[in-house]
Order: sequence, then structure tokens, then C-alpha cells
Amino acid sequence: MSIDELQEEVDKLLEEMDELQEVCDTLPQCNEDDGCATCETNKKIEELEQKIEELENKVEALLGEEEDDE
Repeated sequence: MSIDELQEEVDKLLEEMDELQEVCDTLPQCNEDDGCATCETNKKIEELEQKIEELENKVEALLGEEEDDE
């Protein structure tokens, strides 16, 4: 994947994560002490955060390779 494609994927995942976070606070289990631990939406948000971090690392690696080529 090119840097632009990776960045587009990151942006898409960030938007999806933002939408989930908006819903997250309104869920009934959010009022419970351990609500986040049992929340499927929270798990999805954590998975998206991992994917975003991985993609950002790939972008940084590619940018580093470009700088080495110059």
C-alpha cells in the first residue's frame, strides 16, 4: 500500500472510531462500574485503535524509507 492509501485507511478508521465513541457514552452499561469491560462497542474501539496504530507505524516506516532514498 502507498502512503496515501494507508493514510486514507487511517482516516476511515478514525471516523468509524469517532462514531462508536459518540454512541458509547449513551449505552446503558456505561452507567455500571465495570461497563467498559463488558461492552462490545468498547472492544471494537480498542481494536480500531490497534489497527490505526499499526497503520500509522507503517506510514512512518514508509516515510523513513523515502528519506533514506533521498
